[in-house]
Amino acid sequence: MIRIVTSNILRFLVLTAIQVAVLNHIHLSGYVNPYLYILFILILPFETPKWLLLIVAFFQGLVIDLFVQTPGMHAAACVFMAFLRPLIAATISSKKEYEPGIQPSIQDLGFNWFLTYSAILTVAHHTILFMMEVFHFYEFAITIQRILYSSVITLILIILSQYIFYRKPRNIISGKI
Repeated sequence: MIRIVTSNILRFLVLTAIQVAVLNHIHLSGYVNPYLYILFILILPFETPKWLLLIVAFFQGLVIDLFVQTPGMHAAACVFMAFLRPLIAATISSKKEYEPGIQPSIQDLGFNWFLTYSAILTVAHHTILFMMEVFHFYEFAITIQRILYSSVITLILIILSQYIFYRKPRNIISGKI
């Protein structure tokens, strides 16, 4: 239990630092803004109580809001994403896959499941975030483009991080991976 809490705190700090120090300064053609920090909410354990998930998501969004000086937009988008997360996870697969110790990751649930899960939640997050930023329908087509382009780039970063940083340890004795 202590190991899980410690690893999640470390993940929170690292993803926040990467977002604030590097990714917040990337604005490709005014359409692409990658938000890798949402990976923290995506891969929290399934056993996380819903109330705690919402509080942690609010705190994650609030920290990002403080750094980028947006008045609660990231917090609102993160809470919306955390609110949808149990529903999406339950909708895209059966309950038998959610055994204790299983995390929402490519390694535990497979590429197709993780891509579907993270794509839906990423688009939901980005939709709330960008719609709150614009707060009108005057440039609706441009906002939709920003949502789609930013979601694709964010998903690519999330998938790459899954393959780079979240590999299962090798079983050295049997030689199996």
